[in-house]
Amino acid sequence: MRLGLYFSIGKMIPDHARHRLLNSSSVASLRKSNQKVRPQLFLANIGQLITLRYSSLKPGPRRGSGLKELGIIENGAVLCLGGKIVSVGTTKDALRDPWLKKNRKKVTEIDCAGKVVLPGFVDSHTHPVFVSPRLMDFEKRIEGASYEEIAAAGGGIRSSVEGVRTAGKRVLVEKVLTVLGDMAAHGTTTVEAKSGYGLTVESEMKSLEAIRDAASRWPGTVIATLLGAHVVPKEFQGRSPKYVELVCKEMIPLAAKRRLAQFVDVFCDKGAFTAVEAEQIFEAATQHRLSVRAHVGQLSETALGPFLRFNPASLDHMDHVREDDIAELARHDTVATLVPGANYFLGLKEYPPARKLIDAGVPVALATDYNPGTSPTLSMPMAMSLACTHMKMTPAEAIAAATINGAWALRVAERKGSIEPGKDADLAVFAVDDYREIPYWFGVNRCALTVINGVVAHPQ
Repeated sequence: MRLGLYFSIGKMIPDHARHRLLNSSSVASLRKSNQKVRPQLFLANIGQLITLRYSSLKPGPRRGSGLKELGIIENGAVLCLGGKIVSVGTTKDALRDPWLKKNRKKVTEIDCAGKVVLPGFVDSHTHPVFVSPRLMDFEKRIEGASYEEIAAAGGGIRSSVEGVRTAGKRVLVEKVLTVLGDMAAHGTTTVEAKSGYGLTVESEMKSLEAIRDAASRWPGTVIATLLGAHVVPKEFQGRSPKYVELVCKEMIPLAAKRRLAQFVDVFCDKGAFTAVEAEQIFEAATQHRLSVRAHVGQLSETALGPFLRFNPASLDHMDHVREDDIAELARHDTVATLVPGANYFLGLKEYPPARKLIDAGVPVALATDYNPGTSPTLSMPMAMSLACTHMKMTPAEAIAAATINGAWALRVAERKGSIEPGKDADLAVFAVDDYREIPYWFGVNRCALTVINGVVAHPQ
Protein backbone atom coordinates (compact mmCIF):
# COMPACT_ATOMS: atom_id res chain seq x y z
CA MET A 1 0.00 0.00 0.00
CA ARG A 2 1.28 3.47 -0.85
CA LEU A 3 0.46 6.34 1.46
CA GLY A 4 0.02 9.96 0.60
CA LEU A 5 2.91 12.20 1.54
CA TYR A 6 2.98 14.35 4.65
CA PHE A 7 5.96 16.60 4.06
CA SER A 8 5.39 19.99 5.65
CA ILE A 9 8.47 21.49 7.22
CA GLY A 10 7.48 25.08 7.87
CA LYS A 11 9.04 26.67 10.98
CA MET A 12 9.81 23.46 12.88
CA ILE A 13 13.50 23.70 11.99
CA PRO A 14 15.90 24.46 14.85
CA ASP A 15 19.11 26.37 14.13
CA HIS A 16 21.86 23.75 14.00
CA ALA A 17 25.51 23.78 13.03
CA ARG A 18 26.59 23.20 9.44
CA HIS A 19 26.92 19.54 8.33
CA ARG A 20 28.52 17.76 5.41
CA LEU A 21 26.65 16.16 2.53
CA LEU A 22 27.14 12.39 2.79
CA ASN A 23 25.92 9.29 1.04
CA SER A 24 25.33 5.89 2.62
CA SER A 25 28.85 4.67 1.86
CA SER A 26 30.57 7.49 3.72
CA VAL A 27 28.59 7.96 6.93
CA ALA A 28 31.33 6.54 9.13
CA SER A 29 32.99 9.92 9.43
CA LEU A 30 29.78 11.37 10.87
CA ARG A 31 29.95 8.90 13.76
CA LYS A 32 33.33 10.33 14.77
CA SER A 33 31.93 13.82 15.21
CA ASN A 34 30.55 15.11 18.49
CA GLN A 35 27.45 13.00 19.15
CA LYS A 36 25.98 15.65 21.42
CA VAL A 37 25.31 17.73 18.30
CA ARG A 38 22.48 15.88 16.57
CA PRO A 39 22.77 16.48 12.83
CA GLN A 40 20.02 17.45 10.45
CA LEU A 41 19.51 14.21 8.52
CA PHE A 42 17.70 13.76 5.24
CA LEU A 43 17.24 10.15 4.12
CA ALA A 44 16.22 10.04 0.48
CA ASN A 45 15.59 7.55 -2.34
CA ILE A 46 14.19 4.90 0.02
CA GLY A 47 12.83 1.97 -1.97
CA GLN A 48 10.27 0.99 0.68
CA LEU A 49 9.76 3.25 3.68
CA ILE A 50 7.97 1.20 6.35
CA THR A 51 6.33 3.88 8.47
CA LEU A 52 3.98 1.69 10.57
CA ARG A 53 1.48 4.53 10.17
CA TYR A 54 -1.90 3.19 11.31
CA SER A 55 -5.38 3.87 9.95
CA SER A 56 -7.16 3.10 13.22
CA LEU A 57 -7.99 5.96 15.57
CA LYS A 58 -8.19 3.58 18.53
CA PRO A 59 -5.14 3.95 20.78
CA GLY A 60 -3.22 0.96 22.06
CA PRO A 61 -0.99 -1.80 20.72
CA ARG A 62 -1.59 -3.39 17.34
CA ARG A 63 -3.72 -6.52 17.29
CA GLY A 64 -5.38 -8.75 14.71
CA SER A 65 -5.32 -7.39 11.18
CA GLY A 66 -3.71 -4.18 12.47
CA LEU A 67 -0.39 -6.03 12.74
CA LYS A 68 -0.26 -6.16 8.94
CA GLU A 69 -0.64 -2.40 8.38
CA LEU A 70 2.89 -1.26 7.55
CA GLY A 71 2.13 2.12 5.97
CA ILE A 72 4.57 1.67 3.07
CA ILE A 73 5.75 4.69 1.08
CA GLU A 74 7.62 3.92 -2.14
CA ASN A 75 10.60 6.10 -3.06
CA GLY A 76 10.29 7.59 0.39
CA ALA A 77 12.17 10.24 2.32
CA VAL A 78 12.52 11.23 5.97
CA LEU A 79 13.83 14.47 7.47
CA CYS A 80 15.17 14.34 11.03
CA LEU A 81 16.06 17.43 13.06
CA GLY A 82 17.29 17.67 16.63
CA GLY A 83 16.89 13.92 17.12
CA LYS A 84 13.24 13.97 16.02
CA ILE A 85 11.40 13.03 12.84
CA VAL A 86 9.80 16.16 11.41
CA SER A 87 8.72 15.14 7.91
CA VAL A 88 7.91 11.91 6.07
CA GLY A 89 6.81 11.41 2.48
CA THR A 90 8.15 10.75 -1.02
CA THR A 91 11.58 11.88 -2.19
CA LYS A 92 10.03 13.68 -5.15
CA ASP A 93 7.85 15.87 -2.99
CA ALA A 94 10.51 16.37 -0.35
CA LEU A 95 12.86 17.86 -2.94
CA ARG A 96 10.15 20.35 -3.91
CA ASP A 97 9.88 21.66 -0.37
CA PRO A 98 10.99 25.34 -0.24
CA TRP A 99 12.82 24.96 3.08
CA LEU A 100 14.81 21.94 1.93
CA LYS A 101 15.71 23.69 -1.34
CA LYS A 102 17.06 26.62 0.61
CA ASN A 103 18.89 24.65 3.31
CA ARG A 104 19.95 21.48 1.52
CA LYS A 105 23.67 22.26 1.87
CA LYS A 106 23.28 22.44 5.64
CA VAL A 107 21.63 19.03 5.85
CA THR A 108 23.41 15.68 6.06
CA GLU A 109 21.90 13.77 3.16
CA ILE A 110 21.93 9.99 3.10
CA ASP A 111 21.16 8.40 -0.24
CA CYS A 112 19.44 5.12 0.60
CA ALA A 113 19.69 3.96 -3.02
CA GLY A 114 16.49 1.93 -3.06
CA LYS A 115 17.05 0.20 0.28
CA VAL A 116 14.32 -0.57 2.83
CA VAL A 117 13.97 1.74 5.84
CA LEU A 118 11.88 0.88 8.88
CA PRO A 119 11.63 2.03 12.50
CA GLY A 120 14.53 0.93 14.67
CA PHE A 121 13.72 -2.34 16.40
CA VAL A 122 12.46 -2.25 19.97
CA ASP A 123 13.93 -5.27 21.77
CA SER A 124 11.63 -5.44 24.77
CA HIS A 125 13.12 -8.44 26.63
CA THR A 126 16.87 -8.87 27.22
CA HIS A 127 19.27 -9.99 29.98
CA PRO A 128 22.59 -8.29 29.09
CA VAL A 129 24.25 -8.14 32.52
CA PHE A 130 26.36 -11.30 32.68
CA VAL A 131 30.02 -12.18 32.47
CA SER A 132 30.43 -15.52 30.65
CA PRO A 133 28.51 -17.79 28.26
CA ARG A 134 27.02 -20.98 29.73
CA LEU A 135 28.86 -23.56 27.67
CA MET A 136 28.28 -26.46 30.09
CA ASP A 137 24.53 -25.94 29.74
CA PHE A 138 24.95 -25.94 25.97
CA GLU A 139 26.77 -29.27 25.92
CA LYS A 140 24.48 -30.95 28.45
CA ARG A 141 21.44 -29.90 26.47
CA ILE A 142 22.93 -31.38 23.32
CA GLU A 143 23.44 -34.63 25.25
CA GLY A 144 19.76 -34.68 26.15
CA ALA A 145 19.51 -32.99 29.56
CA SER A 146 16.35 -30.99 30.22
CA TYR A 147 16.17 -27.39 31.45
CA GLU A 148 15.27 -28.63 34.94
CA GLU A 149 18.04 -31.30 34.97
CA ILE A 150 20.67 -28.73 34.00
CA ALA A 151 19.51 -26.43 36.80
CA ALA A 152 19.58 -29.29 39.31
CA ALA A 153 23.17 -30.09 38.27
CA GLY A 154 24.30 -26.54 39.09
CA GLY A 155 23.80 -25.01 35.67
CA GLY A 156 21.07 -22.66 34.53
CA ILE A 157 20.50 -19.18 35.88
CA ARG A 158 22.34 -19.83 39.14
CA SER A 159 25.57 -20.64 37.27
CA SER A 160 25.73 -17.03 36.04
CA VAL A 161 25.35 -15.59 39.53
CA GLU A 162 28.90 -15.94 40.81
CA GLY A 163 30.38 -14.10 37.84
CA VAL A 164 28.12 -11.09 38.36
CA ARG A 165 28.57 -11.05 42.12
CA THR A 166 32.37 -10.97 41.88
CA ALA A 167 32.73 -8.72 38.81
CA GLY A 168 33.51 -5.05 39.22
CA LYS A 169 30.88 -2.63 37.99
CA ARG A 170 33.23 -1.34 35.29
CA VAL A 171 33.47 -4.84 33.81
CA LEU A 172 29.70 -5.12 33.70
CA VAL A 173 29.33 -1.67 32.14
CA GLU A 174 31.70 -2.56 29.32
CA LYS A 175 29.90 -5.87 28.75
CA VAL A 176 26.53 -4.16 28.47
CA LEU A 177 27.89 -1.36 26.28
CA THR A 178 29.37 -3.89 23.85
CA VAL A 179 26.03 -5.65 23.61
CA LEU A 180 24.18 -2.39 22.94
CA GLY A 181 26.61 -1.56 20.15
CA ASP A 182 26.16 -4.99 18.59
CA MET A 183 22.39 -4.66 18.81
CA ALA A 184 22.55 -1.31 17.04
CA ALA A 185 24.51 -2.94 14.23
CA HIS A 186 21.49 -5.22 13.69
CA GLY A 187 18.99 -2.34 13.63
CA THR A 188 17.94 -2.18 17.28
CA THR A 189 17.53 1.28 18.77
CA THR A 190 15.55 0.71 21.98
CA VAL A 191 16.39 -2.03 24.49
CA GLU A 192 14.81 -3.29 27.69
CA ALA A 193 17.64 -4.49 29.97
CA LYS A 194 17.09 -6.64 33.05
CA SER A 195 19.17 -7.35 36.09
CA GLY A 196 18.71 -10.83 37.55
CA TYR A 197 22.08 -12.58 37.71
CA GLY A 198 23.16 -11.10 41.05
CA LEU A 199 20.33 -12.10 43.39
CA THR A 200 21.62 -10.06 46.33
CA VAL A 201 20.63 -6.50 47.08
CA GLU A 202 24.16 -5.28 46.39
CA SER A 203 24.70 -7.15 43.13
CA GLU A 204 21.23 -6.37 41.77
CA MET A 205 21.82 -2.66 42.38
CA LYS A 206 25.28 -3.02 40.82
CA SER A 207 23.69 -4.62 37.75
CA LEU A 208 21.13 -1.82 37.42
CA GLU A 209 23.87 0.78 37.83
CA ALA A 210 25.85 -0.96 35.08
CA ILE A 211 22.80 -0.72 32.81
CA ARG A 212 22.40 2.97 33.65
CA ASP A 213 26.08 3.78 33.06
CA ALA A 214 26.25 1.85 29.77
CA ALA A 215 23.05 3.54 28.59
CA SER A 216 24.59 6.96 29.26
CA ARG A 217 27.33 6.14 26.74
CA TRP A 218 25.01 4.81 24.02
CA PRO A 219 22.86 7.05 21.81
CA GLY A 220 19.88 4.70 22.04
CA THR A 221 17.15 4.28 24.63
CA VAL A 222 17.47 1.71 27.44
CA ILE A 223 14.59 0.76 29.73
CA ALA A 224 15.85 -0.85 32.94
CA THR A 225 14.04 -3.67 34.73
CA LEU A 226 14.71 -5.11 38.18
CA LEU A 227 14.57 -8.92 37.95
CA GLY A 228 15.64 -9.76 41.47
CA ALA A 229 13.01 -12.49 41.35
CA HIS A 230 14.73 -14.50 38.61
CA VAL A 231 15.27 -17.64 40.68
CA VAL A 232 15.74 -18.35 44.37
CA PRO A 233 19.51 -18.14 45.01
CA LYS A 234 21.41 -21.06 46.51
CA GLU A 235 21.68 -19.52 49.98
CA PHE A 236 17.87 -19.26 50.17
CA GLN A 237 17.07 -22.77 48.95
CA GLY A 238 14.07 -24.08 50.86
CA ARG A 239 13.36 -20.56 52.15
CA SER A 240 11.80 -18.87 49.14
CA PRO A 241 9.39 -16.75 51.28
CA LYS A 242 12.42 -15.14 52.94
CA TYR A 243 13.94 -14.34 49.56
CA VAL A 244 10.67 -12.88 48.29
CA GLU A 245 10.62 -10.72 51.41
CA LEU A 246 14.14 -9.49 50.54
CA VAL A 247 13.01 -8.61 47.01
CA CYS A 248 9.90 -6.81 48.26
CA LYS A 249 11.31 -4.98 51.27
CA GLU A 250 14.85 -4.17 50.15
CA MET A 251 15.49 -4.56 46.41
CA ILE A 252 12.33 -2.89 45.10
CA PRO A 253 12.37 0.09 47.50
CA LEU A 254 16.08 0.72 46.82
CA ALA A 255 15.72 0.48 43.03
CA ALA A 256 12.78 2.89 43.20
CA LYS A 257 14.54 5.33 45.52
CA ARG A 258 17.64 5.44 43.32
CA ARG A 259 15.53 5.56 40.13
CA LEU A 260 17.43 2.63 38.70
CA ALA A 261 14.47 0.78 37.18
CA GLN A 262 11.20 1.53 35.44
CA PHE A 263 9.87 -2.03 35.73
CA VAL A 264 9.90 -4.99 38.09
CA ASP A 265 9.90 -8.46 36.55
CA VAL A 266 9.41 -11.92 38.05
CA PHE A 267 10.01 -15.41 36.62
CA CYS A 268 6.78 -17.19 37.54
CA ASP A 269 7.09 -20.86 36.59
CA LYS A 270 8.03 -24.24 37.98
CA GLY A 271 11.51 -24.12 39.49
CA ALA A 272 11.23 -20.36 40.00
CA PHE A 273 8.46 -18.40 41.77
CA THR A 274 4.83 -19.27 42.40
CA ALA A 275 1.89 -17.17 41.27
CA VAL A 276 1.24 -16.16 44.89
CA GLU A 277 4.87 -15.01 45.27
CA ALA A 278 4.65 -13.13 41.98
CA GLU A 279 1.58 -11.27 43.23
CA GLN A 280 3.46 -10.30 46.40
CA ILE A 281 6.27 -8.88 44.26
CA PHE A 282 3.80 -7.03 42.03
CA GLU A 283 2.13 -5.54 45.12
CA ALA A 284 5.48 -4.21 46.35
CA ALA A 285 6.35 -2.82 42.93
CA THR A 286 3.00 -1.04 42.68
CA GLN A 287 3.44 0.47 46.13
CA HIS A 288 6.74 1.97 44.96
CA ARG A 289 5.23 3.21 41.68
CA LEU A 290 7.14 0.81 39.46
CA SER A 291 5.37 -0.87 36.55
CA VAL A 292 5.39 -4.66 36.23
CA ARG A 293 6.00 -7.38 33.68
CA ALA A 294 6.54 -11.13 34.01
CA HIS A 295 8.16 -14.23 32.58
CA VAL A 296 5.23 -16.63 32.55
CA GLY A 297 4.11 -19.78 30.79
CA GLN A 298 7.56 -20.79 29.52
CA LEU A 299 7.62 -24.23 31.15
CA SER A 300 4.06 -24.68 32.42
CA GLU A 301 0.64 -23.04 32.51
CA THR A 302 -0.09 -20.33 35.05
CA ALA A 303 -3.49 -18.69 35.44
CA LEU A 304 -3.04 -15.10 34.29
CA GLY A 305 -6.20 -13.54 35.69
CA PRO A 306 -4.74 -12.58 39.09
CA PHE A 307 -1.85 -10.76 37.39
CA LEU A 308 -4.01 -8.58 35.15
CA ARG A 309 -5.26 -6.46 38.05
CA PHE A 310 -1.72 -5.04 38.19
CA ASN A 311 -1.95 -3.91 34.55
CA PRO A 312 1.32 -5.55 33.48
CA ALA A 313 2.96 -3.97 30.45
CA SER A 314 3.77 -7.40 29.07
CA LEU A 315 3.67 -11.10 29.84
CA ASP A 316 6.64 -12.80 28.21
CA HIS A 317 7.34 -16.28 26.75
CA MET A 318 3.71 -17.49 26.87
CA ASP A 319 4.50 -20.94 25.43
CA HIS A 320 1.76 -22.44 27.59
CA VAL A 321 -1.41 -20.39 27.94
CA ARG A 322 -4.99 -21.38 28.64
CA GLU A 323 -7.84 -20.68 26.25
CA ASP A 324 -9.75 -18.60 28.79
CA ASP A 325 -6.62 -16.52 29.48
CA ILE A 326 -6.22 -15.82 25.76
CA ALA A 327 -9.77 -14.49 25.64
CA GLU A 328 -9.12 -12.35 28.72
CA LEU A 329 -5.84 -10.97 27.33
CA ALA A 330 -7.64 -9.90 24.16
CA ARG A 331 -9.64 -7.47 26.31
CA HIS A 332 -6.50 -5.84 27.75
CA ASP A 333 -3.57 -3.81 26.42
CA THR A 334 -1.04 -6.12 28.11
CA VAL A 335 1.30 -7.29 25.36
CA ALA A 336 2.23 -10.95 24.93
CA THR A 337 5.97 -10.77 24.20
CA LEU A 338 7.15 -13.88 22.36
CA VAL A 339 10.81 -14.91 22.35
CA PRO A 340 11.29 -17.73 19.83
CA GLY A 341 15.09 -17.56 20.14
CA ALA A 342 14.76 -19.39 23.46
CA ASN A 343 12.69 -22.17 21.93
CA TYR A 344 15.18 -22.53 19.10
CA PHE A 345 18.26 -22.63 21.33
CA LEU A 346 16.64 -25.04 23.79
CA GLY A 347 15.83 -27.36 20.89
CA LEU A 348 12.11 -27.35 21.62
CA LYS A 349 9.59 -28.69 19.14
CA GLU A 350 6.83 -26.40 20.31
CA TYR A 351 6.85 -22.61 19.99
CA PRO A 352 4.52 -19.98 21.48
CA PRO A 353 1.05 -20.08 19.88
CA ALA A 354 1.42 -16.82 17.98
CA ARG A 355 -1.34 -17.51 15.46
CA LYS A 356 -3.84 -18.38 18.17
CA LEU A 357 -2.95 -15.24 20.12
CA ILE A 358 -3.05 -12.93 17.09
CA ASP A 359 -6.28 -14.38 15.69
CA ALA A 360 -7.92 -13.96 19.11
CA GLY A 361 -6.98 -10.26 19.19
CA VAL A 362 -4.12 -10.41 21.71
CA PRO A 363 -1.41 -7.79 21.02
CA VAL A 364 1.88 -9.60 20.31
CA ALA A 365 5.48 -8.35 20.38
CA LEU A 366 8.76 -10.06 19.49
CA ALA A 367 12.04 -9.83 21.41
CA THR A 368 15.38 -11.63 21.43
CA ASP A 369 15.47 -12.68 25.12
CA TYR A 370 19.23 -12.14 24.80
CA ASN A 371 20.84 -14.10 27.65
CA PRO A 372 23.76 -16.51 28.18
CA GLY A 373 21.77 -19.67 28.83
CA THR A 374 18.74 -19.98 26.59
CA SER A 375 18.90 -17.32 23.87
CA PRO A 376 22.39 -15.97 23.10
CA THR A 377 21.27 -13.90 20.13
CA LEU A 378 21.09 -10.12 19.84
CA SER A 379 19.55 -10.14 16.36
CA MET A 380 15.95 -9.00 16.07
CA PRO A 381 15.88 -10.10 12.39
CA MET A 382 16.72 -13.62 13.63
CA ALA A 383 13.83 -13.48 16.11
CA MET A 384 11.58 -12.31 13.27
CA SER A 385 12.75 -15.14 11.02
CA LEU A 386 11.94 -17.71 13.70
CA ALA A 387 8.55 -16.06 14.22
CA CYS A 388 7.77 -16.50 10.54
CA THR A 389 9.07 -20.03 10.07
CA HIS A 390 8.10 -21.59 13.41
CA MET A 391 5.17 -19.50 14.62
CA LYS A 392 3.64 -18.76 11.20
CA MET A 393 3.59 -15.01 11.61
CA THR A 394 3.66 -13.11 8.34
CA PRO A 395 6.67 -10.84 7.63
CA ALA A 396 4.42 -7.79 8.09
CA GLU A 397 3.19 -9.05 11.48
CA ALA A 398 6.76 -9.78 12.54
CA ILE A 399 7.86 -6.23 11.68
CA ALA A 400 4.99 -4.65 13.61
CA ALA A 401 5.65 -6.97 16.57
CA ALA A 402 9.36 -6.05 16.56
CA THR A 403 8.78 -2.30 16.39
CA ILE A 404 5.52 -0.61 17.41
CA ASN A 405 4.26 -3.41 19.67
CA GLY A 406 7.66 -3.69 21.32
CA ALA A 407 7.30 0.01 22.06
CA TRP A 408 3.89 -0.61 23.60
CA ALA A 409 5.38 -3.44 25.68
CA LEU A 410 7.81 -0.86 27.15
CA ARG A 411 5.22 1.93 27.29
CA VAL A 412 7.23 4.20 25.02
CA ALA A 413 4.96 4.03 21.96
CA GLU A 414 4.33 7.76 22.07
CA ARG A 415 7.91 8.28 20.84
CA LYS A 416 9.15 4.93 19.51
CA GLY A 417 8.15 2.19 17.10
CA SER A 418 6.96 4.05 14.00
CA ILE A 419 8.24 6.66 11.55
CA GLU A 420 5.99 9.65 12.09
CA PRO A 421 6.52 13.38 12.71
CA GLY A 422 7.23 14.09 16.36
CA LYS A 423 8.69 10.67 17.17
CA ASP A 424 12.33 9.98 17.95
CA ALA A 425 14.58 9.65 14.91
CA ASP A 426 15.21 5.90 15.26
CA LEU A 427 15.64 4.31 11.84
CA ALA A 428 17.16 1.11 10.45
CA VAL A 429 18.27 0.92 6.81
CA PHE A 430 18.43 -2.60 5.34
CA ALA A 431 20.30 -3.50 2.16
CA VAL A 432 17.34 -5.36 0.66
CA ASP A 433 14.75 -4.55 -2.01
CA ASP A 434 11.68 -5.78 -0.15
CA TYR A 435 10.76 -5.70 3.55
CA ARG A 436 10.00 -9.43 3.44
CA GLU A 437 13.70 -10.09 2.97
CA ILE A 438 14.46 -8.91 6.51
CA PRO A 439 13.10 -12.12 8.12
CA TYR A 440 13.84 -14.16 4.98
CA TRP A 441 17.63 -13.99 5.27
CA PHE A 442 18.88 -15.61 8.48
CA GLY A 443 22.38 -16.00 9.85
CA VAL A 444 23.45 -12.84 8.01
CA ASN A 445 23.15 -9.17 8.93
CA ARG A 446 21.65 -7.01 6.17
CA CYS A 447 21.45 -3.84 8.28
CA ALA A 448 23.47 -1.21 6.42
CA LEU A 449 22.83 1.83 8.63
CA THR A 450 21.22 2.60 11.98
CA VAL A 451 20.14 6.07 13.08
CA ILE A 452 19.45 6.35 16.80
CA ASN A 453 17.87 9.48 18.23
CA GLY A 454 19.14 11.37 15.19
CA VAL A 455 22.72 10.04 15.41
CA VAL A 456 24.28 7.58 12.97
CA ALA A 457 25.29 4.80 15.37
CA HIS A 458 26.10 2.12 12.78
CA PRO A 459 28.37 1.83 10.93
CA GLN A 460 30.88 3.16 13.45
